[in-house]
Amino acid sequence: MVLEMKVPSPGESITEVEIATWLVEDGDYVEKDQPIAEVDSDKATLELPAEESGIITLKAEEGDAVAVGAVVCHIDMSAARPDGAGAPKTEAPKTEEKKEAPKAEPAKETYATGTASPAAKKVLAEKGMSADDIKGTGKDGRVTKEDAVNAVPSMGTPGTGSRSSERKKLSMLRRKVAQRLVSVKNETAMLTTFNEVNMQPIFDLRNEYKDEFKAKHGVGLGFMSFFTLAVVRALKMYPDVNSMIDGDYKVSHDFQDISIAVSGPKGLMVPVIRNAENLTFRGVESEVKRLALRARDGQITVDEMTGGTFTITNGGVFGSMLSTPIINPPQSGILGMHNIVNRPMAVNGEVVIQPIMYVALSYDHRIIDGRESVGFLVAVKEALENPVELLMDNTPKKALEM
Repeated sequence: MVLEMKVPSPGESITEVEIATWLVEDGDYVEKDQPIAEVDSDKATLELPAEESGIITLKAEEGDAVAVGAVVCHIDMSAARPDGAGAPKTEAPKTEEKKEAPKAEPAKETYATGTASPAAKKVLAEKGMSADDIKGTGKDGRVTKEDAVNAVPSMGTPGTGSRSSERKKLSMLRRKVAQRLVSVKNETAMLTTFNEVNMQPIFDLRNEYKDEFKAKHGVGLGFMSFFTLAVVRALKMYPDVNSMIDGDYKVSHDFQDISIAVSGPKGLMVPVIRNAENLTFRGVESEVKRLALRARDGQITVDEMTGGTFTITNGGVFGSMLSTPIINPPQSGILGMHNIVNRPMAVNGEVVIQPIMYVALSYDHRIIDGRESVGFLVAVKEALENPVELLMDNTPKKALEM
Protein backbone atom coordinates (compact mmCIF):
# COMPACT_ATOMS: atom_id res chain seq x y z
CA MET A 1 0.00 0.00 0.00
CA VAL A 2 1.38 3.39 -1.03
CA LEU A 3 0.62 6.51 1.02
CA GLU A 4 0.53 9.87 -0.72
CA MET A 5 1.95 12.49 1.65
CA LYS A 6 0.48 15.93 1.15
CA VAL A 7 1.66 19.31 2.42
CA PRO A 8 -0.30 20.14 5.59
CA SER A 9 -1.49 23.69 6.21
CA PRO A 10 1.12 25.50 8.35
CA GLY A 11 -1.39 28.16 9.36
CA GLU A 12 -4.26 30.36 8.36
CA SER A 13 -3.87 32.33 5.09
CA ILE A 14 -0.83 30.28 3.94
CA THR A 15 -1.53 28.63 0.58
CA GLU A 16 1.99 27.74 -0.60
CA VAL A 17 5.26 26.49 0.88
CA GLU A 18 8.73 25.84 -0.48
CA ILE A 19 10.76 22.66 -0.05
CA ALA A 20 13.82 24.04 1.71
CA THR A 21 15.70 20.79 2.38
CA TRP A 22 15.01 17.11 2.02
CA LEU A 23 16.36 15.34 5.11
CA VAL A 24 16.16 11.93 3.40
CA GLU A 25 17.04 10.60 -0.05
CA ASP A 26 14.85 8.98 -2.65
CA GLY A 27 14.53 5.27 -1.82
CA ASP A 28 15.37 5.60 1.88
CA TYR A 29 13.42 3.68 4.49
CA VAL A 30 11.78 6.17 6.87
CA GLU A 31 10.17 5.65 10.26
CA LYS A 32 6.81 7.11 11.23
CA ASP A 33 7.14 10.67 12.64
CA GLN A 34 10.75 10.89 11.40
CA PRO A 35 11.48 14.39 10.01
CA ILE A 36 11.85 13.99 6.26
CA ALA A 37 11.94 17.62 5.06
CA GLU A 38 12.12 21.25 6.10
CA VAL A 39 9.53 23.47 4.40
CA ASP A 40 9.52 27.26 4.29
CA SER A 41 6.41 29.37 4.42
CA ASP A 42 6.42 33.16 4.33
CA LYS A 43 6.25 33.14 8.14
CA ALA A 44 8.29 30.21 9.43
CA THR A 45 10.38 27.13 8.63
CA LEU A 46 8.71 23.90 9.73
CA GLU A 47 9.66 20.22 9.77
CA LEU A 48 7.59 17.74 7.77
CA PRO A 49 7.33 14.37 9.60
CA ALA A 50 6.69 11.04 7.88
CA GLU A 51 3.10 9.94 8.33
CA GLU A 52 3.94 6.22 8.14
CA SER A 53 6.98 3.93 7.92
CA GLY A 54 8.19 2.64 4.57
CA ILE A 55 10.28 3.32 1.47
CA ILE A 56 10.00 6.96 0.39
CA THR A 57 9.80 8.27 -3.16
CA LEU A 58 10.29 12.01 -3.52
CA LYS A 59 7.90 13.90 -5.83
CA ALA A 60 9.31 17.43 -5.45
CA GLU A 61 12.76 18.96 -5.65
CA GLU A 62 14.47 21.25 -3.17
CA GLY A 63 13.49 24.83 -3.97
CA ASP A 64 10.13 23.85 -5.49
CA ALA A 65 7.12 25.94 -4.46
CA VAL A 66 4.21 23.58 -3.77
CA ALA A 67 0.62 24.33 -2.85
CA VAL A 68 -0.80 23.32 0.51
CA GLY A 69 -2.46 19.94 -0.05
CA ALA A 70 -0.15 18.95 -2.93
CA VAL A 71 1.57 15.53 -2.92
CA VAL A 72 5.29 15.82 -2.18
CA CYS A 73 6.25 12.18 -1.70
CA HIS A 74 5.01 8.58 -1.67
CA ILE A 75 5.66 6.12 1.16
CA ASP A 76 5.43 2.40 0.30
CA MET A 77 4.15 1.00 3.59
CA SER A 78 4.35 -2.60 2.33
CA ALA A 79 8.11 -2.42 1.81
CA ALA A 80 10.19 -4.55 4.16
CA ARG A 81 12.35 -2.85 6.72
CA PRO A 82 16.06 -3.15 5.86
CA ASP A 83 17.91 -5.80 7.84
CA GLY A 84 20.32 -3.15 9.12
CA ALA A 85 23.38 -4.84 7.65
CA GLY A 86 26.35 -2.57 7.72
CA ALA A 87 27.72 -0.93 4.65
CA PRO A 88 30.15 -3.05 2.63
CA LYS A 89 33.72 -2.67 3.67
CA THR A 90 35.93 -0.79 1.31
CA GLU A 91 39.57 -1.53 1.06
CA ALA A 92 41.87 1.24 2.00
CA PRO A 93 43.50 2.68 -1.08
CA LYS A 94 47.01 1.44 -1.57
CA THR A 95 49.62 4.03 -0.93
CA GLU A 96 51.69 4.65 -3.97
CA GLU A 97 55.39 4.84 -3.61
CA LYS A 98 56.50 8.39 -3.68
CA LYS A 99 58.78 9.21 -6.53
CA GLU A 100 61.22 11.95 -6.10
CA ALA A 101 60.38 14.87 -8.36
CA PRO A 102 63.22 16.07 -10.46
CA LYS A 103 64.93 18.95 -8.80
CA ALA A 104 64.31 22.22 -10.58
CA GLU A 105 67.36 24.21 -11.31
CA PRO A 106 67.30 27.52 -9.50
CA ALA A 107 66.65 30.53 -11.70
CA LYS A 108 69.80 32.40 -12.52
CA GLU A 109 69.73 35.88 -11.03
CA THR A 110 71.88 38.69 -12.33
CA TYR A 111 71.97 42.46 -12.09
CA ALA A 112 69.28 42.51 -14.81
CA THR A 113 66.74 40.45 -12.81
CA GLY A 114 63.61 42.59 -12.27
CA THR A 115 64.92 45.43 -14.40
CA ALA A 116 62.46 46.89 -16.89
CA SER A 117 63.42 47.62 -20.45
CA PRO A 118 62.97 51.25 -21.61
CA ALA A 119 59.75 50.35 -23.46
CA ALA A 120 58.44 48.49 -20.40
CA LYS A 121 59.25 51.45 -18.14
CA LYS A 122 57.12 53.73 -20.31
CA VAL A 123 54.13 51.37 -20.21
CA LEU A 124 54.45 50.89 -16.45
CA ALA A 125 54.64 54.64 -15.86
CA GLU A 126 51.37 55.10 -17.75
CA LYS A 127 49.77 52.44 -15.53
CA GLY A 128 51.25 53.88 -12.35
CA MET A 129 53.00 50.60 -11.62
CA SER A 130 56.49 49.61 -10.53
CA ALA A 131 58.72 46.94 -12.04
CA ASP A 132 58.97 45.46 -8.53
CA ASP A 133 55.31 44.39 -8.82
CA ILE A 134 55.97 42.20 -11.88
CA LYS A 135 57.83 38.97 -12.45
CA GLY A 136 59.83 39.38 -15.60
CA THR A 137 59.86 36.70 -18.29
CA GLY A 138 62.78 38.05 -20.27
CA LYS A 139 66.37 36.88 -20.17
CA ASP A 140 67.62 36.52 -16.60
CA GLY A 141 64.25 37.81 -15.29
CA ARG A 142 64.24 41.11 -17.17
CA VAL A 143 60.79 42.81 -17.40
CA THR A 144 59.84 43.07 -21.04
CA LYS A 145 57.38 45.37 -22.78
CA GLU A 146 55.00 42.42 -23.14
CA ASP A 147 55.18 41.83 -19.37
CA ALA A 148 54.30 45.48 -18.76
CA VAL A 149 51.39 45.43 -21.23
CA ASN A 150 49.91 42.29 -19.64
CA ALA A 151 50.36 43.51 -16.07
CA VAL A 152 47.14 44.38 -14.22
CA PRO A 153 47.23 46.89 -11.33
CA SER A 154 46.03 45.30 -8.09
CA MET A 155 44.16 46.92 -5.22
CA GLY A 156 46.53 46.16 -2.39
CA THR A 157 48.31 42.86 -1.99
CA PRO A 158 47.02 40.13 -4.32
CA GLY A 159 44.91 37.57 -2.48
CA THR A 160 46.38 34.13 -1.91
CA GLY A 161 43.33 32.38 -0.38
CA SER A 162 40.12 31.00 -1.82
CA ARG A 163 38.19 33.39 -4.11
CA SER A 164 35.12 31.26 -4.81
CA SER A 165 31.56 32.60 -4.75
CA GLU A 166 28.23 30.88 -4.17
CA ARG A 167 24.83 31.76 -5.57
CA LYS A 168 22.00 30.48 -3.39
CA LYS A 169 18.30 31.21 -3.55
CA LEU A 170 16.88 33.00 -0.52
CA SER A 171 14.39 31.00 1.53
CA MET A 172 10.73 31.91 1.25
CA LEU A 173 10.87 33.23 4.83
CA ARG A 174 13.85 35.47 4.06
CA ARG A 175 12.23 36.74 0.84
CA LYS A 176 9.01 37.55 2.68
CA VAL A 177 10.87 39.36 5.46
CA ALA A 178 12.78 41.39 2.87
CA GLN A 179 9.55 42.27 1.07
CA ARG A 180 7.87 43.37 4.28
CA LEU A 181 10.83 45.47 5.42
CA VAL A 182 10.93 47.33 2.11
CA SER A 183 7.17 47.89 2.23
CA VAL A 184 7.47 49.35 5.76
CA LYS A 185 10.02 51.89 4.57
CA ASN A 186 7.88 52.79 1.57
CA GLU A 187 4.40 52.74 3.10
CA THR A 188 4.83 54.20 6.59
CA ALA A 189 5.97 57.57 7.91
CA MET A 190 8.58 55.95 10.15
CA LEU A 191 10.53 58.09 12.60
CA THR A 192 12.81 57.13 15.50
CA THR A 193 13.25 58.85 18.85
CA PHE A 194 16.03 58.02 21.32
CA ASN A 195 16.71 58.16 25.04
CA GLU A 196 19.10 56.67 27.59
CA VAL A 197 18.41 54.52 30.63
CA ASN A 198 20.45 54.21 33.80
CA MET A 199 20.39 50.46 34.41
CA GLN A 200 21.92 50.61 37.90
CA PRO A 201 18.60 50.11 39.77
CA ILE A 202 17.90 46.96 37.75
CA PHE A 203 21.48 45.75 38.29
CA ASP A 204 20.99 46.18 42.04
CA LEU A 205 17.69 44.25 42.03
CA ARG A 206 19.11 41.41 39.96
CA ASN A 207 22.19 41.11 42.16
CA GLU A 208 19.99 40.91 45.24
CA TYR A 209 17.29 38.54 44.01
CA LYS A 210 18.56 36.61 40.95
CA ASP A 211 19.75 33.51 42.84
CA GLU A 212 16.56 33.29 44.90
CA PHE A 213 14.44 33.93 41.78
CA LYS A 214 16.13 31.17 39.78
CA ALA A 215 15.96 28.68 42.65
CA LYS A 216 12.23 29.34 43.14
CA HIS A 217 11.07 29.60 39.51
CA GLY A 218 13.68 27.70 37.47
CA VAL A 219 14.36 30.64 35.15
CA GLY A 220 16.82 33.50 35.34
CA LEU A 221 15.83 37.05 36.21
CA GLY A 222 16.86 38.80 33.00
CA PHE A 223 16.37 42.25 31.56
CA MET A 224 13.48 41.23 29.28
CA SER A 225 10.91 41.00 32.08
CA PHE A 226 11.73 44.53 33.23
CA PHE A 227 11.50 45.89 29.68
CA THR A 228 8.31 43.98 28.87
CA LEU A 229 6.50 45.18 31.98
CA ALA A 230 7.80 48.73 31.46
CA VAL A 231 6.43 48.63 27.89
CA VAL A 232 3.06 47.28 29.10
CA ARG A 233 2.79 50.18 31.54
CA ALA A 234 3.75 52.73 28.88
CA LEU A 235 1.27 51.27 26.35
CA LYS A 236 -1.54 51.74 28.87
CA MET A 237 -0.48 55.37 29.31
CA TYR A 238 -0.17 55.99 25.54
CA PRO A 239 -2.67 53.66 23.81
CA ASP A 240 -2.02 55.15 20.35
CA VAL A 241 1.35 53.33 20.37
CA ASN A 242 -0.63 50.11 20.85
CA SER A 243 -2.82 50.84 17.81
CA MET A 244 -2.47 50.17 14.10
CA ILE A 245 -3.84 51.52 10.82
CA ASP A 246 -6.27 49.48 8.72
CA GLY A 247 -7.07 51.48 5.60
CA ASP A 248 -8.94 54.60 6.75
CA TYR A 249 -9.43 53.23 10.27
CA LYS A 250 -7.41 53.13 13.47
CA VAL A 251 -7.61 49.80 15.32
CA SER A 252 -7.02 50.14 19.06
CA HIS A 253 -6.45 47.26 21.48
CA ASP A 254 -7.25 46.91 25.18
CA PHE A 255 -4.63 44.15 25.52
CA GLN A 256 -0.85 44.08 25.13
CA ASP A 257 0.50 41.23 23.00
CA ILE A 258 4.26 41.83 22.95
CA SER A 259 6.33 40.44 20.06
CA ILE A 260 9.90 39.53 21.02
CA ALA A 261 12.47 39.43 18.21
CA VAL A 262 14.56 36.25 18.49
CA SER A 263 17.47 35.16 16.31
CA GLY A 264 16.78 31.62 15.05
CA PRO A 265 18.70 29.18 12.84
CA LYS A 266 16.66 30.27 9.80
CA GLY A 267 16.77 33.99 10.52
CA LEU A 268 14.81 36.44 12.62
CA MET A 269 11.73 35.06 14.39
CA VAL A 270 9.19 37.22 16.25
CA PRO A 271 7.13 35.06 18.66
CA VAL A 272 4.39 36.76 20.65
CA ILE A 273 3.84 36.93 24.42
CA ARG A 274 0.03 36.95 24.68
CA ASN A 275 -1.69 39.23 27.21
CA ALA A 276 1.58 40.39 28.72
CA GLU A 277 -0.42 42.78 30.92
CA ASN A 278 -1.52 39.77 32.99
CA LEU A 279 1.98 38.34 33.52
CA THR A 280 4.35 38.68 36.45
CA PHE A 281 8.15 38.79 36.25
CA ARG A 282 8.17 34.99 36.49
CA GLY A 283 5.50 34.70 33.81
CA VAL A 284 7.39 36.89 31.34
CA GLU A 285 10.75 35.17 31.92
CA SER A 286 9.19 31.71 31.55
CA GLU A 287 7.42 32.64 28.34
CA VAL A 288 10.50 34.32 26.85
CA LYS A 289 12.57 31.21 27.60
CA ARG A 290 9.93 28.86 26.17
CA LEU A 291 9.55 30.81 22.93
CA ALA A 292 13.30 31.35 22.49
CA LEU A 293 13.99 27.61 22.85
CA ARG A 294 11.26 26.72 20.36
CA ALA A 295 12.61 29.26 17.87
CA ARG A 296 16.18 28.00 18.32
CA ASP A 297 15.12 24.37 17.83
CA GLY A 298 12.99 25.20 14.77
CA GLN A 299 9.77 24.16 16.54
CA ILE A 300 8.07 27.56 16.61
CA THR A 301 4.65 27.58 14.92
CA VAL A 302 3.02 30.19 12.75
CA ASP A 303 0.30 30.75 15.36
CA GLU A 304 2.97 31.60 17.95
CA MET A 305 4.29 34.34 15.66
CA THR A 306 0.98 35.72 14.45
CA GLY A 307 -0.43 38.92 15.85
CA GLY A 308 1.30 41.13 18.36
CA THR A 309 0.53 44.78 19.09
CA PHE A 310 4.06 46.02 19.84
CA THR A 311 7.59 44.63 19.36
CA ILE A 312 10.77 44.63 21.46
CA THR A 313 14.11 43.84 19.82
CA ASN A 314 17.43 43.50 21.60
CA GLY A 315 20.44 44.26 19.41
CA GLY A 316 22.50 44.69 22.55
CA VAL A 317 23.11 40.95 22.80
CA PHE A 318 25.18 41.27 19.62
CA GLY A 319 27.01 44.41 20.82
CA SER A 320 24.92 47.11 19.12
CA MET A 321 25.35 50.54 20.70
CA LEU A 322 22.54 52.30 18.81
CA SER A 323 20.18 51.48 15.95
CA THR A 324 16.91 52.51 14.30
CA PRO A 325 14.73 49.37 14.42
CA ILE A 326 12.20 48.86 11.63
CA ILE A 327 8.51 48.57 12.53
CA ASN A 328 6.99 45.08 12.43
CA PRO A 329 3.83 45.61 10.31
CA PRO A 330 0.95 46.10 10.87
CA GLN A 331 2.13 47.33 14.26
CA SER A 332 2.88 51.00 14.78
CA GLY A 333 5.87 50.88 17.13
CA ILE A 334 9.00 48.93 18.05
CA LEU A 335 11.42 49.41 20.94
CA GLY A 336 15.12 48.76 20.36
CA MET A 337 17.35 47.73 23.29
CA HIS A 338 21.15 48.07 23.00
CA ASN A 339 24.31 47.15 24.86
CA ILE A 340 25.02 48.42 28.36
CA VAL A 341 28.18 50.51 28.72
CA ASN A 342 29.64 52.20 31.79
CA ARG A 343 29.50 55.95 31.11
CA PRO A 344 30.11 59.09 33.18
CA MET A 345 26.83 60.58 34.41
CA ALA A 346 25.98 63.63 36.51
CA VAL A 347 24.32 62.40 39.72
CA ASN A 348 23.45 64.96 42.40
CA GLY A 349 25.99 67.36 40.96
CA GLU A 350 28.81 64.80 40.82
CA VAL A 351 30.22 62.74 37.97
CA VAL A 352 29.53 59.05 38.61
CA ILE A 353 30.18 56.03 36.40
CA GLN A 354 26.85 54.29 35.66
CA PRO A 355 25.73 51.39 33.39
CA ILE A 356 23.84 53.14 30.58
CA MET A 357 21.73 51.69 27.77
CA TYR A 358 20.56 53.70 24.79
CA VAL A 359 16.99 52.87 23.76
CA ALA A 360 15.20 53.70 20.52
CA LEU A 361 11.52 53.85 19.59
CA SER A 362 10.64 53.66 15.91
CA TYR A 363 7.02 54.59 15.26
CA ASP A 364 4.55 55.30 12.46
CA HIS A 365 4.00 59.05 12.47
CA ARG A 366 0.72 58.62 10.57
CA ILE A 367 -0.93 57.39 13.78
CA ILE A 368 1.48 58.35 16.57
CA ASP A 369 2.35 62.01 17.16
CA GLY A 370 5.57 63.32 18.65
CA ARG A 371 3.99 63.88 22.05
CA GLU A 372 2.89 60.24 22.31
CA SER A 373 6.16 58.80 21.00
CA VAL A 374 8.42 60.86 23.25
CA GLY A 375 6.08 60.43 26.24
CA PHE A 376 5.99 56.68 25.71
CA LEU A 377 9.79 56.37 25.66
CA VAL A 378 10.11 58.60 28.73
CA ALA A 379 7.57 56.40 30.53
CA VAL A 380 9.67 53.32 29.69
CA LYS A 381 12.79 55.11 30.95
CA GLU A 382 11.07 56.13 34.20
CA ALA A 383 9.88 52.60 34.91
CA LEU A 384 13.31 51.09 34.26
CA GLU A 385 15.08 53.66 36.43
CA ASN A 386 12.54 53.29 39.26
CA PRO A 387 11.34 49.67 38.97
CA VAL A 388 10.63 49.14 42.67
CA GLU A 389 7.98 51.88 42.75
CA LEU A 390 6.58 51.75 39.21
CA LEU A 391 6.79 48.02 38.37
CA MET A 392 6.80 46.32 41.79
CA ASP A 393 4.44 48.46 43.87
CA ASN A 394 7.25 49.05 46.37
CA THR A 395 7.31 45.33 47.26
CA PRO A 396 10.11 43.82 45.14
CA LYS A 397 10.35 40.56 47.11
CA LYS A 398 6.63 39.90 46.73
CA ALA A 399 6.64 40.90 43.04
CA LEU A 400 9.45 38.45 42.29
CA GLU A 401 7.87 35.60 44.25
CA MET A 402 4.63 35.65 42.27
